[in-house]
Amino acid sequence: MSPTKPSRSDDVLASDVLLSFVSHTRPRESITAILLTVNVFLLLCAYYLLKVAREPLILLHGGAEVKSYASAGQAALLILVNYAYAALARRMNRLRLITSVTGFFIVNLVGFAALAALHAPIGVPFYLWVGIFNLTMVAQFWSFAADIYDEESGKRMFPILGVGSSVGALAGTTLEKAGHFGEPTLMLCSAGILCICLALTVAVDRREAGRDRTGKAKQHFGPESGFTLLLRDRYLILIGVFVLVFNFVNNTGEYILDRTLTAAAATQVDAHAYVREFKASYFGWYNGIGLALQVFVVSRIIRYLGVRVALFIVPAFSLLSYGMVSVAPILALVFIAKVADNSLDYSLQNTARNALWLVAERDAKYKAKQVVDTFLVRFGDVLAAGLVFIGTAVGFATRTFALVNTALVIVWIIVLIPLARLHRAREVEAAATKKAA
Repeated sequence: MSPTKPSRSDDVLASDVLLSFVSHTRPRESITAILLTVNVFLLLCAYYLLKVAREPLILLHGGAEVKSYASAGQAALLILVNYAYAALARRMNRLRLITSVTGFFIVNLVGFAALAALHAPIGVPFYLWVGIFNLTMVAQFWSFAADIYDEESGKRMFPILGVGSSVGALAGTTLEKAGHFGEPTLMLCSAGILCICLALTVAVDRREAGRDRTGKAKQHFGPESGFTLLLRDRYLILIGVFVLVFNFVNNTGEYILDRTLTAAAATQVDAHAYVREFKASYFGWYNGIGLALQVFVVSRIIRYLGVRVALFIVPAFSLLSYGMVSVAPILALVFIAKVADNSLDYSLQNTARNALWLVAERDAKYKAKQVVDTFLVRFGDVLAAGLVFIGTAVGFATRTFALVNTALVIVWIIVLIPLARLHRAREVEAAATKKAA
């Protein structure tokens, strides 16, 4: 008797088993999940290559002061970017929209690479561009994923996609360290990676469009801008306030860490080496812990406790962390607090935050999400910079900054309470609609 030839369903089952280490998948779901995971892996890899390329350009052609003010410039530019994105969406379906935006960034990168090869002073514009590129492209990816999946499947698949995001960030920095590439090469490599990302998006769109009976993949978006969609929906407003306050807290926490580190470095024989080694350890710890959480913990929390409970875990840790720092603002304690904050943020918080959009209207997933994940994120940076400016001007101690952050975390938790209630209502409504269909 001849051996049985493996069937296509057997292949899919094997990939389901592979992904089950991260999250539960159902038959024939794994192919799309793998394509999307590779997509976000490559996207984050490209971003971190560009992040490495931008640092010498901005510091040598703008200086540290100009770099610190760039968040305000990015916030202002993102208002225009969001209106332009909404204008494009009105005229296109989702694949044409993503293709147009990705193609725009690819062409930009080729242009920047040519200018960098000619040693043109592109530091400031490239720094602003990278910030816009990162927020826009990552938000667009998660919008596409939220459009592909419904609320039930998204809660299972998003932890898998998060693994691709975490590994991509690590791979981008590791690749550059191994190759020591120049800025033009990094830009061209990133442009090539974006071409692959676009090909993967096309593959997923065609695969899922064939299964979609509603034909939404071919539908154009409505005429409203992202700001209009955001302001007319209390659920979206609360998501926006949550993201704003969270980013405010996170950036202020980074300042507390840097301020404490600088004071400690002043007592060392080689301050530069001390800071360099400390930061390397800091990045390594929170990236490593974040990746472990994403692979082994995040999907279990979301599956058994739910998205709403997941949202409260990070601020609970932050409240405890900054409360302790306000009592004893020593470097070791601040280090532990920020490692916990960032590792939870880049794993659990990122997955839960994106899962909130699974129950939003389709237009909001693309246009309002762009406003929240770009403009409001950068506006949180601006608020943190304003707090640092005012605090240093009036002579705040490190303990005072920690107390302010503790109060902001309480505001963060207060915002999450009505947001969780509305998410529950949207979840019930989505389940009822799916059952009726």
